[in-house]
Amino acid sequence: MRALVDIDEGQVRDLDRLAKQEKRSRAALIREAVADYLERRGRQTAEDAFGLWGQHKTDGLAYQEKIRSEW
Repeated sequence: MRALVDIDEGQVRDLDRLAKQEKRSRAALIREAVADYLERRGRQTAEDAFGLWGQHKTDGLAYQEKIRSEW
């Protein structure tokens, strides 16, 4: 899939310099950057969720049993 993205001229120059240095295309560098960003964001979301139940006063197992008993 293609996407149109506006970036400033300095970023284009930096990408071109890096692409030449690594003998890769500008598009390949951008795809890698997007993949890295999405991976970090996904990992961060999972890490942010870890331990959320710790702030509740109710025991997690007791809460689970209470909710299931309502079925």
